[in-house]
Amino acid sequence: MELRRIRHFVVLAETLNFHRAAERLHVAQPALTVSIQKLESELDATLFVRETRGVTLTACGRAALTQARRVLFHAGQFSELVQAASSGMAGTLRVGFVGTTTAHLLPRLVTRFRQEYPGVELVLREATSTRIMQWLDEKELDVGLVRTPLLASGTAALALLERDRFVAALPRSHPLADKPALTLADLMQERFVMYEQGEASGLRSAALSACQMAGFQPHVTQEATQVQTVLALVESGLGVALVPSIMQRFANDRMVFRHLAGYPDSAGIGLALTWLPTYDSQLIRHFREVALSEFAPEGREAGK
Repeated sequence: MELRRIRHFVVLAETLNFHRAAERLHVAQPALTVSIQKLESELDATLFVRETRGVTLTACGRAALTQARRVLFHAGQFSELVQAASSGMAGTLRVGFVGTTTAHLLPRLVTRFRQEYPGVELVLREATSTRIMQWLDEKELDVGLVRTPLLASGTAALALLERDRFVAALPRSHPLADKPALTLADLMQERFVMYEQGEASGLRSAALSACQMAGFQPHVTQEATQVQTVLALVESGLGVALVPSIMQRFANDRMVFRHLAGYPDSAGIGLALTWLPTYDSQLIRHFREVALSEFAPEGREAGK
């Protein structure tokens, strides 16, 4: 059953005159007559009583008119939704994020994006960078907010949103906690809480590289996947750790953070937006534009 014929039926039911209905629909009157006849044939029911001065609705016609209007209304909504989704103004965007983005990056980005694109539903999913990259490849996510460096190869593109540095996290009772600033070499003899190899390989590699450039291999006694878990182990007195500087906002009476003098720039870390160029869409591009406008250090993509 064609939507066009339902529209013809509704307009004729409202005008009760083939000539006026044809004018409103901008069709020839004979074509309208054929359209109504075909609709009645498809329904196997008579919708109109033909009279000399016009038409009147039959009982079947009156019963069908309300539902026909609903069909046209929902068809219009369907068309608008498709057009909005095609232009990136509606739809669902699946976003993976690492836990450290919740400190400030994720709330700011989500707030602004929802203000600019209120018709888009955001589905947020927390995971490690490694897991987010896997889900992107498997098309289970549309975009990801990950921590760099990323060690795994792949086809994903990256846009750097925020540069960061390591700071030292120490238990409040640690002898070095009273020093206002440290060097990495000061931590040479310490026990380290380190990032787990499988799920946090990027942070682990950056932390190990920083220590090695300072002239030592850290003595790792504990490992954890999430930065927040690393901090919890430091608070418990199980060792010291190198953590992103953004985590300093979580300082408390059981733990301190110290700047690292002479920290090598080559061991820099950061947060980035990632997506698959082969799986791009207008909606993903809108999210990328908002993220780059709000955060990108250079306001441009960082590459693949």
